Amino acid sequence: MKLQLSTWPEVEAYLERSQGIVIPIGSTEQHGPTGLIGTDAICPETIAGGMSEAGILVAPTISYGMAQHHLGFPGSVSLRPTTLLAVIGDVVRSLACQGFRKFYFLNGHGGNIATVQAAFSELWAEDSLAARASAVDLRLANWFMGPRVVELSRELYADAEGQHATPSEISLTWHAYPEQVRRLPLAPERAPTGRIQDARSFRRQFPDGRCGSEPARAELEHGHRLYEAALTDALDDYRRFLEMSVG
Repeated sequence: MKLQLSTWPEVEAYLERSQGIVIPIGSTEQHGPTGLIGTDAICPETIAGGMSEAGILVAPTISYGMAQHHLGFPGSVSLRPTTLLAVIGDVVRSLACQGFRKFYFLNGHGGNIATVQAAFSELWAEDSLAARASAVDLRLANWFMGPRVVELSRELYADAEGQHATPSEISLTWHAYPEQVRRLPLAPERAPTGRIQDARSFRRQFPDGRCGSEPARAELEHGHRLYEAALTDALDDYRRFLEMSVG
């Protein structure tokens, strides 16, 4: 069940049986010469699409995130930390005032983690400072850190997975969009690693956009397997989240 493809009476009826909602969140940023700019949004959106088929309500994807260090590559878009804090806060507040209580953010971008967690802290601080119990339960889940995904990625790629423009995320986007498969010779075969700071230093250290990865190892068949692993991870984790009580 997808929020944007539902009517308000359908959402009202959903709230009678569940107060949970999945919110995919990612980024719009370069992913090397063979990775799609939308990779970090496509991956959680694809997994969440499978969750919606299980009767879970899924909100539209927040496709922009914390990507300032990628701005040296054309097509990348970044929000400021304060902007993303405001977006997450307003999305949660909007839905909470209608009766939603369990907010499951399915994330596809490591650069979002600190800011999403800070947004959670801001929301809880509002309630604490007002001396009231919080009306919302918030969880951040990174699809690429699910136990089945981690195990499968290790099996398929070992240390060639790397940190950015990884073969696992590129394979998953190919599962979602098989017509977008791209293969190019990449040199060096494995990208360098290093400290990530601002856009200028990132472009200097990682001139083709990859970081520690070998995306040439990506395969469409891998994407199918990673999707099944990620969907199982997410469904298990979401169901545990719904069962958890606060306090």
